[in-house]
Amino acid sequence: MASFTEPALEKKLCELSNSQQSVQTLSLWLIHHRKHAASIVTVWYRELQKAKSSRKLTFLYLANDVIQNSKRKGPEFAREFENVLLDAILHVSSEADDGCQKPLERLLHIWQERGVYTADFIQQLRIAIDGNVSPREPPEKTTTMSTSLKRSIHQVQEEEDDYPGSYSPRDTSSGPLLADDLIKALQDLENAASGDAAVRQKIASLPQEVQDVSLLEKITDKEAAEQLSKTVDEACLLLAEYNGRLAAELDDRRQLSKMLLEYTQLQKDALSNKEIRLEEYQHKLARVTQVRKELKSHIQSLPDLSLLPNVTGGLAPLPSAGDLFSTD
Repeated sequence: MASFTEPALEKKLCELSNSQQSVQTLSLWLIHHRKHAASIVTVWYRELQKAKSSRKLTFLYLANDVIQNSKRKGPEFAREFENVLLDAILHVSSEADDGCQKPLERLLHIWQERGVYTADFIQQLRIAIDGNVSPREPPEKTTTMSTSLKRSIHQVQEEEDDYPGSYSPRDTSSGPLLADDLIKALQDLENAASGDAAVRQKIASLPQEVQDVSLLEKITDKEAAEQLSKTVDEACLLLAEYNGRLAAELDDRRQLSKMLLEYTQLQKDALSNKEIRLEEYQHKLARVTQVRKELKSHIQSLPDLSLLPNVTGGLAPLPSAGDLFSTD
């Protein structure tokens, strides 16, 4: 990918269209250059303010895609976008047409449902959509929640970023990969995006007009065009969200594959160690069995004490020295 420069980003943002491919392509480019997250968000917000009203919602779709799909790489974008989202939401809701409110609310619902931002911050954004709060005077709780959010995102990044590596059996600082960790990872995939029949049905039920450009010729009045525009916006948001979930699931499955390989290797190593210990104990058992056999043989070779004379009456006194050396 091309190296990052602000002019290059400005050019890409100018070329950004409302298509899913355009949003995702630029999103991947931004995530690749996440070390420039602060500059990226600054340019994004500046270009958002300059964009035409019809394109402002697309900028938010881009931000959504970047925020959700960069979580496993690090918290940079979630943190940087948090600093400008209140201003951006207020700007878009005041500058864009009336049809933008429903897609904006859908975005906030997604962020709250997936735990992207805290409920308090989402509430501030909802108020901003209604134009009842100034972005320059957020509630006093914002700073506290922002700090909490940063801590939460940091913890998620630490726990999820290199998921299999965190439990690597060769990582003595983190401890061995446990069966419980593997079971949990498998259980987490039970509710994966690819199994979400409800969303797939929604996508399958999208009207043909949002997929076939040739059908645009049938639109003959402004009202129908505006209605289709709203439908397309909602379809783009639905598809962007679902694709983000699928990308996350794909990453999870890759990591699970690594976990399975590591766990299999761990079990092979453990089996090898047990076999070595079993062999050692078999040798010890053989030695103890031999000692037992020899001891039993030795016991059998000892005289029978029951055949010795009865000495219950006492032994005769020992001869004195005079008796031993007497010449008589």
